[in-house]
Amino acid sequence: MDRYLPSRGRLLTSSRPLQDFDVVATSGSWLHRADGRRILDGSSGLLCANVGQSSPKVLTRIEQQFHRYSFGGAAVVQPHIQMELMDRLCRAVGRPEDSVALTTCGTLGVEVAVGLARNITRVRRGGKSRGDILTSTLSYHGNSALTLALAGNHARRPRPEDALGLGPAFAAPYPPTHPHEQRGCDASCADEVAKAIDDRGAENVAAVLLEPVNGTTGGAYVPPAGYLRRVSEICREREVLVIHDEVLTGLWRTGTPLASHHWDGTEPDLCILSKGLGAGYTGVGAVLVSPDIAPLLRHRDADPLPAMGTMATHPLQAAACLGVLDELESMDRDAFTARGERLGRALRELAGRGSVRTVRGLGHLYGVEVEPGLLWPLMEAAEARDVFFYPFTGAGQPRTEGLVVAPPLTSTDEDIDFLTAALADAAAALHHNG
Repeated sequence: MDRYLPSRGRLLTSSRPLQDFDVVATSGSWLHRADGRRILDGSSGLLCANVGQSSPKVLTRIEQQFHRYSFGGAAVVQPHIQMELMDRLCRAVGRPEDSVALTTCGTLGVEVAVGLARNITRVRRGGKSRGDILTSTLSYHGNSALTLALAGNHARRPRPEDALGLGPAFAAPYPPTHPHEQRGCDASCADEVAKAIDDRGAENVAAVLLEPVNGTTGGAYVPPAGYLRRVSEICREREVLVIHDEVLTGLWRTGTPLASHHWDGTEPDLCILSKGLGAGYTGVGAVLVSPDIAPLLRHRDADPLPAMGTMATHPLQAAACLGVLDELESMDRDAFTARGERLGRALRELAGRGSVRTVRGLGHLYGVEVEPGLLWPLMEAAEARDVFFYPFTGAGQPRTEGLVVAPPLTSTDEDIDFLTAALADAAAALHHNG
């Protein structure tokens, strides 16, 4: 009897105009295919596999916890492993006194952060607040009805009639959505944030939510010097909280524990982590809350804490995350930094050559913008050379397009050299054929 094979079309998931890989094994930054070839993961899966695949440290942690107990609600079983994760995580990102809400994914992390910010703000203001959350025109904050409606990702926003009356409130400080005739974007673009708050009335705004470094919506845009600091000052002056969405950028993706660490005076009130913490081994989200405001969540006038989900603070989830932190903290930091610089130099050499228009980013996160119509041909050419990437959602009019280069943080020098050589060759081949 023939083996039954279910139809791929029945699986309701995203797809792309290129063939899937049939993967039979993994090792570090590489996927081993059924046809005997191997392919380098040039974008850490969906920008999450930060420590590569098949990590012995992650496996050891999961096995140890599996034999203790595999499930135990934190409200029932003493959350020893969750508290260990909380402490390790906070120290790893330089926020050792923060309180932490653990969730099951980045999207829920954003929703929980929104709920916590509204709760804190209402306690501060004696229960009188509308609780608006303001975001930028070039942002992505998750895949729920609420977060899609709040943010500025044009490709994923719901139809106007389904957007819950929500939408981005201020221009992001990047050319596609905030062009200037005489100059580029600079710190003064933060004035758009002040105007958005004042137009709503500061008493009606709970928080400003932003990505300190842009992720896959525009393609690794880095804010102008002084911008994030000025946003923080504007919000403090108006008693509005600042939430940093570091779902993609947190835990060394941009070369520092948090992307905001690249600039002084940018410490947020709440910080959301996810992709780099689970690193593809588990779904997870973590909301870090500053010790200056966390006690307000236990105030007698505070609303109950938002639901974190049945599987939140799952002990096996926490164990996997501890294994990821083990991997990250065992890295040779100097060598890691040097690899990021090596990657950036090689990619920037492609700018203006052939099909590549520009390159931007920092650390192990770069956006490679290409000429219109060449995104998928470039990705196909790269895959023919055994490296794959993730496309970013374009911005502006006409829409930009390109790919995100974000290899695992544990990649070797040889991996980086292979990646950049393959991409350069693919771009050159497209230019030659064009």
